[in-house]
Amino acid sequence: MIPFKNVPSTIRVPLFYAEVDNSQANSAQANQRALIIGQINAAALPNSIPAGTATPNVPVISQGVADAATMGGPGSMLHLMTQAYRLNDTFGEVWYLPLAEDGAATAAAGALNFTAPATANGTLYLYIGGVRVAQPILSTQTAAQIATALAATINATPNLPVTAAVDGVVTSKVNLTAINKGPAGNDIDLRLNYQGTLGGEVMPTGLAVTITAMTSGATAPTLTTALANLGSQTFDFIVMPYTDTTSLNALQTLLNDTTGRWSWDLQIYGHVYAAYRGTLGNQTTFGTARNDQHASVMGFNDSPTPSWIWAAALAGADAVSVRADPALPAQTLVLQGVLAPPLQSRFALTDRNTLLYDGISTFTVDDAGVVRIENLITTYQKNAFGQADNSYLEVETLFTLVYVLRYMRTMVTSKYSRMKLAANGTHFAAGSAIVTPNVIRADLIAAYRELEFRGMVQNGDAFKAGLIVQQNSSNPNRVDVLWPGTLINQLRIFALLAQFRLQ
Repeated sequence: MIPFKNVPSTIRVPLFYAEVDNSQANSAQANQRALIIGQINAAALPNSIPAGTATPNVPVISQGVADAATMGGPGSMLHLMTQAYRLNDTFGEVWYLPLAEDGAATAAAGALNFTAPATANGTLYLYIGGVRVAQPILSTQTAAQIATALAATINATPNLPVTAAVDGVVTSKVNLTAINKGPAGNDIDLRLNYQGTLGGEVMPTGLAVTITAMTSGATAPTLTTALANLGSQTFDFIVMPYTDTTSLNALQTLLNDTTGRWSWDLQIYGHVYAAYRGTLGNQTTFGTARNDQHASVMGFNDSPTPSWIWAAALAGADAVSVRADPALPAQTLVLQGVLAPPLQSRFALTDRNTLLYDGISTFTVDDAGVVRIENLITTYQKNAFGQADNSYLEVETLFTLVYVLRYMRTMVTSKYSRMKLAANGTHFAAGSAIVTPNVIRADLIAAYRELEFRGMVQNGDAFKAGLIVQQNSSNPNRVDVLWPGTLINQLRIFALLAQFRLQ
C-alpha cells in the first residue's frame, strides 16, 4: 500500500495525479546565527558623535560594520564589538541586541597629565582601547600646548570609545570620558608605546606624562527585557560584554537545561562568549565562582584591547569553526583585532593549566604577536553534588550535541510527521504509513552511521548494541528512546616518551 496523504482512493476522473512528499528529502541544517549584546550611544555626544538609531532591547539583524556604526553610534560598544566580530567572521548571519545605559550609570574616566615638555621633536604613541593615536611633539611646545593638541587629535580619530577635553584647571591635563556609561568603560586601556623600541615607538626626549587609568564606570544595563525580546529566535553564538554576576546569571537562566533554551521543550540552544581581565589570582577567583556549561570566558591580563572586544573576536573565530565542523577543536584559531599582552604579562604554562581547571579558557601568542585560542572550555566544573565533573568541559562537546540533536530532529520530523504506530511484530502492507519501534530503531542506527561517517560520533557497533526503542507502557502513542551515543573526541594532548639508546 502506497501511503498517499492527499490523493483520495475514491477518485474516478482520469488520469494523472501527482502528490509530492518531501519526507525523505530533508537534509537542511539550521542557520547558526550570532548575537552581539552591546550598548548604544543614547544621545548625541561632544565632537559631533551621533546617537545610535537602534531601538534598545529589540533584536535586529546586522547589515555590516557601517550599519553597526549607525545603529549603535560611532565608537559605541555595539559598533566596536561588531567590527571585531566581523574581523573574525566575515560571512555568518549576525544580529544585534542593543542596550541603553542604565539611568543610574556613570561613565568611566581617565586622564593624561603632561608634567614636563619635550626637549626634542618626536612622536607620542598613545593607545586607547588598543587603538593607536600618534601625536607629533615639538620641542617648542609647552605642556599645555601638547595637551591641547592631543585632545584635538583624539577627538579627530574616528570610532574611539572615548572623548577628550583639556582639564579646566590643570591645562596640561587631558581628561578622557567613555562614550558609553557603565563598568565596561573601566576596561578601556590607556598606555604609551605598546610596540616599544622594536616597533619604533619611543617617548620623545624630555617628555613626561602621567596616566590615570579609566575608572569609576558603574552600573551595567539590566538585561531582563532585552533577553525576553529574543523570543524563540535561535542564536548559537552570543557575545556577552559584561562579566558581573548579575549579567552572567541572566544569560545562564536564558540558556539553562531545565527551563531555558537548552530545555527538552524549547531546544533552541546557544552558547555565551565573554572575556575577563585580571591577574592569575583574579582569574581563579572569578572562574571558580562560575559553573555554567553554556558559557565560555577567555582570561587575559594587561592587553590593550578591552574585554568586550576580546569576547566579540572569540565568538567570531569560533563561529566560523563550528559552522564548518562543530567537533573540530578550536585550538590555534586566530583572534583577529586583539592585541596580545606584553611578554611579562602572559600566563605561563603552569598558570594556564591552573586556569583550565578553574573554568577559564586560555590562549597563546606566537612570535609575530598573534593571539591564538589554546583551549576554549566552558565554566562548568562541578555537578549538582559539588563534585568535579568534566562532562561539559569542552565547548566542542556542546556544539557537537547541538549538531546531533538537530540532525535527529530533522530526520524524525521529516520521516514521521504523519505516521501510525504499531507494536513490533505487526503485519502490514509494504509502504504503509506505519512504523514500529523496530523500524524507528533501524532508522536511528542508520542515522548514527551517517553521523559517524561525518565525524560527529564513534563506536557505531556499541551504539547499536545499547540502543533501546520501545513503545511507552502507559501511552501507546508514544515511543521512548535511549540513545547511547559516543561523541567524537578532539586531539589535545600528544604525549611522547623519547626512550632513546646510545651505542
